[in-house]
Amino acid sequence: MTLPEINLLAVLLATVSAFVVGFIWFGPKTFFPVWWRAMGRTDEPGSDTSMGLVFGLTVVGALIQAFAVAIVIGWASASGDDMTWFSGAIVGLIIGVGIAAASSLSHRMFSGQGLLVWIIEAGGDITALTVMGAIIGAMA
Repeated sequence: MTLPEINLLAVLLATVSAFVVGFIWFGPKTFFPVWWRAMGRTDEPGSDTSMGLVFGLTVVGALIQAFAVAIVIGWASASGDDMTWFSGAIVGLIIGVGIAAASSLSHRMFSGQGLLVWIIEAGGDITALTVMGAIIGAMA
């Protein structure tokens, strides 16, 4: 099996979209305050770590996710399926629910962070991957 042709602009836009989704999802008026308290944190965000490192690794992670979504969408396109923004969003949703959310569930439960932390984090991942898939699907 060979790698499909990948639209690098779509991958870059999808990577940026993950930040936009994260900015909204974990904003001060959305889920951040609940998520922060659910993790038992009372300190200021970034007070115990380098935010440059956090954002740098977040960029790397989002870029890897965008490439993975692009590869799956490319394989689906190569099988003869017409790819649209909607079918791309469905691919992203499946990856978000079936891989990202499902794999992080045990991590949150065994770490003692609880179901609410997982629901908020998984919801953000599912949303970001769905948007990534829509962008990549539209540009496929």
